[in-house]
Amino acid sequence: MSGATLAAAAEALAGTRFRLHGRDPATGLDCIGLLAAALRAIGREAVLPSGYPLRTHRLPDPAIWAEACGFVAAEGAARAGDVLLLRAGPCQVHFAILLDRARIVHAHAGRGRVIIEPGPPGGAVVAHWRLAPGTPAAG
Repeated sequence: MSGATLAAAAEALAGTRFRLHGRDPATGLDCIGLLAAALRAIGREAVLPSGYPLRTHRLPDPAIWAEACGFVAAEGAARAGDVLLLRAGPCQVHFAILLDRARIVHAHAGRGRVIIEPGPPGGAVVAHWRLAPGTPAAG
């Protein structure tokens, strides 16, 4: 599975309604739900956190879920399919998936849907991961 495959699956979800804690495209997705739905679309297990507030001072350790989903910490420039952890505000982090060097897809609470927009925003990237090479899809 390539990052481009994950990016295409996430891009296909653009326009889906936003819903906090949403995990089903039919009823709405939040940023973690978008990642979960894109992973399921490419045959991957999505072991992601739930029950979190929109704004928080603490996030469950993202390295734990990243590894469980077959991601590794990325080095170098971000590329299509990388998952970005963004600092959206003083007490808010947000996940986005990079589509290409100039665009991200993410679930935008303010706009009420999954959107594609320019990105990643400068200075806002806290961490990023990519699919581990050779990791098989869930069976």
